[in-house]
Amino acid sequence: MTPFLTGFGASLGLIVAIGAQNAFVLRQGIKREWVLPVVLVCLTSDAVLIFAGVGGIGALVQEAPAAVAVIRWVGAAFLLAYALFAARRALRPGTLEAAGTRGNGTMLSVLVTAVALTWLNPHVYLDTLVLLGSLANAQGESGRWWFGIGAAAASALWFPVIGFGARGLSGFFARPASWRVLDGCVAALMLTLAVVLATGS
Repeated sequence: MTPFLTGFGASLGLIVAIGAQNAFVLRQGIKREWVLPVVLVCLTSDAVLIFAGVGGIGALVQEAPAAVAVIRWVGAAFLLAYALFAARRALRPGTLEAAGTRGNGTMLSVLVTAVALTWLNPHVYLDTLVLLGSLANAQGESGRWWFGIGAAAASALWFPVIGFGARGLSGFFARPASWRVLDGCVAALMLTLAVVLATGS
């Protein structure tokens, strides 16, 4: 069980930190808009990347800096656009849906955003393919797969918790002013992440 618990702890430590993906899942959970599909996209994507790292793909990523650079710039552009949309929502709280009702976003548009926030983030490749992949392969031939299962289990626990657990905040977010604060924070976070990606710092 040691490789499993090591993988679980390492993965949880990486994904708990607030980022673009977590902020999006949290917002969808508060809105109660396509929460299950979003959660499934996030945890499935994490599992695919984690087991790719366990299988040794991380070594190939380290040998392809040009590909990582392209992902970094595309990801920065996407985060900047998302920041602008969040800022516009914060400035126009009258257009926000009251908490507890489904928003007007289509499932396709919501899922495209979830996929983009996951797969256009170069840090996800460094965290899952390189970091978790290296830690997994240090567990030995049999232990690495248990490490991967533990890492994927942490993701499978975390995203439902923040997605469905966000419903407990529905009372607070029944007021447009609360949405203004949330979207303002999301805009600032996305802008910061975009700058970090663009500058490589």
